[in-house]
Amino acid sequence: MVFLNKVTDDVARTVVDASSHWRDDQVACWKQAYAEEEIPHAKWAMENFIKNAAVADKKHCALCDDTGTPHPFLEIGDEASLPAGFLEAMEEGIRKGLNDLPARPMGVRGDELERISQCKGLYDEPGMLKPAPTQIRRMAGSKIRLTVLMLGGGPEIRSRTQALFHMHSLDHVVEEMITWAVPQVAALGCQPCTLSFGLGRTAVEASSLSLEAMKDGRYDVQSEIEKRITDAVNGKGIGPIGLGGASSVLATFIKIGDMRASGFRVVSMRPNCCMEIRKASCEWETL
Repeated sequence: MVFLNKVTDDVARTVVDASSHWRDDQVACWKQAYAEEEIPHAKWAMENFIKNAAVADKKHCALCDDTGTPHPFLEIGDEASLPAGFLEAMEEGIRKGLNDLPARPMGVRGDELERISQCKGLYDEPGMLKPAPTQIRRMAGSKIRLTVLMLGGGPEIRSRTQALFHMHSLDHVVEEMITWAVPQVAALGCQPCTLSFGLGRTAVEASSLSLEAMKDGRYDVQSEIEKRITDAVNGKGIGPIGLGGASSVLATFIKIGDMRASGFRVVSMRPNCCMEIRKASCEWETL
């Protein structure tokens, strides 16, 4: 059985891990891209990003000053059930993790209208930055798994969710996705990035699928379409922090949902910055 105090402690550690550690497949991808980069100043930028990640990993400190907003992604086994109080314990763990890191204080004070204008200022406590609404999926088995993704502000400025007319052509949709990506990657500033796409029936579904693509994506596993988009954007020569070079995008992650009979598909794109995708997971057995 899951004990709620353990949930809080496990989630707090997961938030710190997501904020301070690259995963093995991510590190390997970075090192390969660095080895293949030929422009000296682009190579210098990538070398320093890799050094930064090594320091963050060793000291369990934030990878970036923009420590991000927690996005919880909860998967519940078909044989599992959430104990009473689980979500409250999970949210307390997120708050504790932000304080332990510590994250940058970014929670905005005030009522719903005052928060829009930020007229009441910020909370001093990092943990007062509330997580985004929890995504929930089912999975096989008796476990509960939580993945926390830390999403920064810069990529949000460059994100895009919009209906796209498919013209009965997969190639048309993919080429349109590439057309969207190129100017946003160029404007991001924190390259090389990781592109994530969700394709669904509504804006809400497509955005949720884009987040799921980040959760499931691995840098050492790329489909033909994902590699096609990565190669096309890299071919524009934007390069690390816009200095030119071969490494504008490290990987592309795509999650395609169900479709309905219509002339359009809704596509949600996020160009995740050079420190992302920041994520970590924990799980509990319920039997």
